[in-house]
Amino acid sequence: MLIRTTAFLILVVILCTLALPAGVSAHNVSKRDASFVESNHGIAIAAFLYLGAKHMVTGYDHLAFLVGVIFFLYRLKDIVLYVSLFTVGHSITLLGGVLGGIHANPYLIDAVIGLSVVYKAFDNMDGFRRFLGFEPNTKLAVLIFGLFHGFGLATKLQELALAKNGLVTNILSFNVGVEIGQVLALTAVLIALSVWRTRSGFLQHAFTTNAVLMCAGFILVGYQVAGYFMKA
Repeated sequence: MLIRTTAFLILVVILCTLALPAGVSAHNVSKRDASFVESNHGIAIAAFLYLGAKHMVTGYDHLAFLVGVIFFLYRLKDIVLYVSLFTVGHSITLLGGVLGGIHANPYLIDAVIGLSVVYKAFDNMDGFRRFLGFEPNTKLAVLIFGLFHGFGLATKLQELALAKNGLVTNILSFNVGVEIGQVLALTAVLIALSVWRTRSGFLQHAFTTNAVLMCAGFILVGYQVAGYFMKA
């Protein structure tokens, strides 16, 4: 029964993902937002706070990874620790990429982000210990993948013509907005997980959920790798 349920959910994820455009990216900036960013000249703290929060709440790759990170965390201090590690990594490369002019191929960065989802889901399924005989340093992995998640957004912002006037303040505001959105999204996820954990079938369905999460991560990787070779 568990195997059939897992297979069905994975099929649903595949079909839903295949329905998306070939150039899908969780870091895409809408035309309206891009137009505002490019036309803005000067400090606009409130607007960039909103855009940052909107990016995180709608950034399904970020949320998928963070759901995997906190899936089996029960103590608040552990949740704060892991989310803080992700935040540090995300902030470093977002600010470094936009303000420091550090560049990388966006498709390859987003492919690694997809792998981060695969990694955490596989880790939650105890795959490393079962099949590879070791357990990775999860804290270090979350920090490193946080660097890639921040860089993924930075590559998209680099494609926009950002005005120099007020740039530092606006990007810092954007980054703060990202963290605000992260707190809001994770609060909703934690509430849902807390309720789910009280149900008797949580552990059984947890494996299925992470199998689907890992499948979605592989699909994200596939899209980005395909996009890389199509643009080459």
